[in-house]
Amino acid sequence: MSTHKKHLTRRRLLASSAVGVAGTGAAVVTGAGLLSSASAATFGYTDDGSNYVIDTGASLVLKVSKSTGDLNSLVYKGKEYEGFEGKHSHVETGLGASTVTIKQVGTTILVKVAHGSITQWIAARSGQNNVYLWTDKADSSFTATRFIVRIKPGIFPNSGADAWTSSDTTIEASDVFSRTDGTTHSKHYSGKRVMDYEHIGFTTGSAALWLVRSNHEKASGGPFYRSLLRHTNSTSAALYEILHYNQSQTEPERYGLQGPYVLSFTDGGAPSSSLSHANLDTSWVDGLGITGWVGKAGRGKVAGVGLKGMDAEYAYTVGFANSAAQYWAKAAAGTGAFSCPGMLPGTYTLTVHKGELAVHTREVTVTAGGTTALNSITISGDPSTAGTIWRLGDWDGTPGEFKNADLMTYAHPSDGRASKWTGNVTIGSGGEAASFPCYIWKDVNDGILVYFKLTAAQAAAAHTLRVGVTTAYINGRPRVTVNDWVSAIPAAPSQPSTRSLTTGSYRGNNRTFTYNVPATAWKSDTSQYNVLKLNVVSGSTGSAFLSPGTSFDCLDLLS
Repeated sequence: MSTHKKHLTRRRLLASSAVGVAGTGAAVVTGAGLLSSASAATFGYTDDGSNYVIDTGASLVLKVSKSTGDLNSLVYKGKEYEGFEGKHSHVETGLGASTVTIKQVGTTILVKVAHGSITQWIAARSGQNNVYLWTDKADSSFTATRFIVRIKPGIFPNSGADAWTSSDTTIEASDVFSRTDGTTHSKHYSGKRVMDYEHIGFTTGSAALWLVRSNHEKASGGPFYRSLLRHTNSTSAALYEILHYNQSQTEPERYGLQGPYVLSFTDGGAPSSSLSHANLDTSWVDGLGITGWVGKAGRGKVAGVGLKGMDAEYAYTVGFANSAAQYWAKAAAGTGAFSCPGMLPGTYTLTVHKGELAVHTREVTVTAGGTTALNSITISGDPSTAGTIWRLGDWDGTPGEFKNADLMTYAHPSDGRASKWTGNVTIGSGGEAASFPCYIWKDVNDGILVYFKLTAAQAAAAHTLRVGVTTAYINGRPRVTVNDWVSAIPAAPSQPSTRSLTTGSYRGNNRTFTYNVPATAWKSDTSQYNVLKLNVVSGSTGSAFLSPGTSFDCLDLLS
């Protein structure tokens, strides 16, 4: 067992502007993914003393270090793509001295890299321009789980929110940059949730390198998690498969075999849709002897008739999670029907999400080779069904209705494209949500005001004020003042301990704060506005956009 820990804090590279969904179409076109084995006249491997050299018999030759298991070379059509700054492609930040073995099983060459609690598997198949990868991690002796594909600089365009140049100015930590045009750039700014992409990569139009993600069953964070995907700058470029990463993380780490995820070269187009985890034929993996591998026969399925009580304005996602695995499925519009195949056996918490807000949970058990059929599920926990006097935004688990929300998934709050972070609003004036800031920081825009009027009957009664948040930084949470009435300081909710609001993610733990406002707090003159003031409180300190802050989902006053 390895006795050391490797930390990725300094090396969380990546991002997103060429992030996409896997292409469709035939899988037998040269450079598009899969090739017929008839073209594989030179398929095989040799030993050059330092590396195992694998020729796929197509247009790809790769080298795997015999001492570390690093991918030391990726030559596609005679051109080297791999490596930057003396570093190579590998799991984590590189395993160092490892036990590396190789074998050929039929038309597959398989490399095993063993180091302490991690085993990395690398496979090449006859006639394909693909590299299949698996990571098996047994414990927390490494602090993150990722595979980084290091790419020579200058091959692909250096553009997008995840790209920066040497002339950009560092504005936060060592990984967020500002350009003279006011735009901000960082390896963090992918702008994509895990469920929204099948592959990431780069293309010149005539050559492309893609990383097709796995199903993330052993990853953490759920379907809405945002993490590093890719990056480019003047000295490097990289693609990432992130399985566990502490940034904005809401779940404990899961262990076990994860994969395959696929590195694929094409002639400029998207990778074949046959490489997508939902479409990939993995029957050839069954006989390779990969430890921890569970083939199709050892997996089960959950199928739901539908969901009752959906809001037609929102997409619904059904998630499944336990300590060993996670999955999700999109619910069909209208009916809410869903199907989730390929699940490991076990008992899971099934969670129905309206947008990104959990609105119903139950348990479900999956058996190997079976289908668990579920009758219609009636949604029971949507806060939007409550009667209100007014509502600002809507309950969907995101700040999407509020000012600057979309920009914040791929830019820093200081970005020149952002509207001013101030935003007092008057209920009934129109466009209130679009004028209300999605985030509030103690040192930036604390004390946002909401003006509203009550009828005499409403002012004569106590009411519950609800404030929903999606994440927070250094224990920031809202304390409210209504006219002269001041609420108690609420307890700090459990939230990720890392930067979120400035690194492209509002995703944390959705939490609703409730405040019981007495009738004595309201204005008795119905012609006067009541004033709600929102302040961020925290026992921690910071400055500017790294001061205590929080992201809003919805605010409403119940009737």
